This record gives sequence, structure tokens and C-alpha cells, in this order.
Amino acid sequence: MSDLTDRTILITGASRGIGYETARVLGEAGSNVIAHYGGHREGAMDATAGIPEERKMIIQADLATPGAAAALWNEAVAWRGRVDVVVNNAAIMPEVGIEDAEADWEDALAAAFAINVMAPAVLIRLATQHFIANGGGVLITMSSWAVHRGSDNPKLAAYAASKAALAAVTKTMARAHARDGVLGYCIAPGTVRTDMSVRSACNQGGEDAVTASLTMGEWVPPREVADLVAFLASGTRRHLSGATLDINGASYIR
Repeated sequence: MSDLTDRTILITGASRGIGYETARVLGEAGSNVIAHYGGHREGAMDATAGIPEERKMIIQADLATPGAAAALWNEAVAWRGRVDVVVNNAAIMPEVGIEDAEADWEDALAAAFAINVMAPAVLIRLATQHFIANGGGVLITMSSWAVHRGSDNPKLAAYAASKAALAAVTKTMARAHARDGVLGYCIAPGTVRTDMSVRSACNQGGEDAVTASLTMGEWVPPREVADLVAFLASGTRRHLSGATLDINGASYIR
């Protein structure tokens, strides 16, 4: 396990799924964890239950609300005066297809881009400024294999497009500020066992059908993604900066 002692890490969407498991792993690795949640405080509390009180902070923010991401950042920095790593994990997965009403299609795109792009892009901008002023830092974006291969679910075009946009922001910051000590990574999971993926499977013939399509015949455990986040959060894998790391059990190789 990576040693993250004394590193202060902000993770969004820490109340469930990948974010929940990542908050636990970051705490186990010794970091100071700032766990953001949208509407499920109990999940964030449970995810950080094993972290000593002095090493954790839990913050609520509705990232669909303008200004919420900046307020989240300001509160996070004020806690210890510094943030070393930002993990942009929070996301929504609205499902709408071309057969649905035009208004529903547009609403899904707007919602996905508000939470999956606009809010994390604000955090990336503020974090990059902070990192430049403080000798460097790490940006970790939870992307998706849907960015590179398209989604198996035809109702997830908005999700795939939003994840692609945020990946582009992350890579741009990594290239633009490499000499300032800013490291940026994208993690592109395949089918991870989360509530969102379980719901999405309903439009793909059910869980059994999705499982049958995977090379290993199993979904990616959230813990494996969390361990990868911790690996990158150490800040010691400098020359991996700009990379997209696939984690899909060889179901998609490029």
C-alpha cells in the first residue's frame, strides 16, 4: 500500500461506489481525507469511519449548483491550509436515448455536463493555481472506458461525452503545467460494481448479460480502482503524468 502520511486529499463523491472505497483506502494509507458528498452523508460518514477525527473532514456540496465547487475548494483548503491531491470522482449517469423526447435529451446533457464537467473543471482550475503556488500537486480524474470506445449502453451518450470533456481538461493541465510540478492522471475503469453500473445494466440485458461480455467474467471491484488512486496520489509517479490508466480486466485493450 502507498504511504500517504501527511498528504491532504480531497475526493468528491465519497459516499458511494468508487469514491466510498477510495476514501477508505486513502485513510488506511495515512492521508488527511476531505470527503465530499452530495446527498448521502451517511455513506460519507461510513466511508471515513475508520479514519481518526483529526485526519478527516466531511463536506456537503451540491455540485450542480453554480459556485458550489469553488465553495467546496475554499472550505477544503481552509482546513489545513493546503491540499496536495484532488480526486474528481463525483459523477452522474443520466440515461436517455435518441428515441426519447428532445427536451429529455437536452436535460440529460445539461445535467451531465454540470456535475461531470463544469464542477470538476472549476476544482481543477483552482487546484492547479494552488499547486503552482505551493510547489506542485496531483490531479486524478475518474474517467471511463466509454471515453475511448463509446458506451455499450446507447442511453449513456451524455455520460460518455462528459467524461471525455473532463479528461481533456485534466490532460491539458498536465501538459501545460508539468514544469510547475502539477501531475495529472485519468483513470478509465470498465464495468465496476457500483449502484450506477447495476442500474445501467438493466438497459443492456441485465447483470448476467453484462458479466458474460467481460473477458474475466466479472466486474471490476471498486477496491482495485481505489488502490490505483492511492498509488497515483503519492506524487512519486511523475513520469506517468498525462497518462490514462485502463482498469477493465482486459475487456478493452488499446
